[in-house]
Amino acid sequence: MVHLRLKDLREDADKTQKEIADFLHIRQNTYSQYENGQRQLPLAALVALAKFYQTSTDYILGLNDRREG
Repeated sequence: MVHLRLKDLREDADKTQKEIADFLHIRQNTYSQYENGQRQLPLAALVALAKFYQTSTDYILGLNDRREG
């Protein structure tokens, strides 16, 4: 579920995987693995993305459906 939210948030923000990877200071293929559910999203990246997208970590994790942070 996390990976679906990551992709939706990124696409809604009109960002590429490369742009988000650069923001997180990681390689694009690493971010792609987070988005595709092939690699677990680290806590620091989760917090950074929640701040970037102005949403809650609970929303990204699929614990609630309220997108507003």
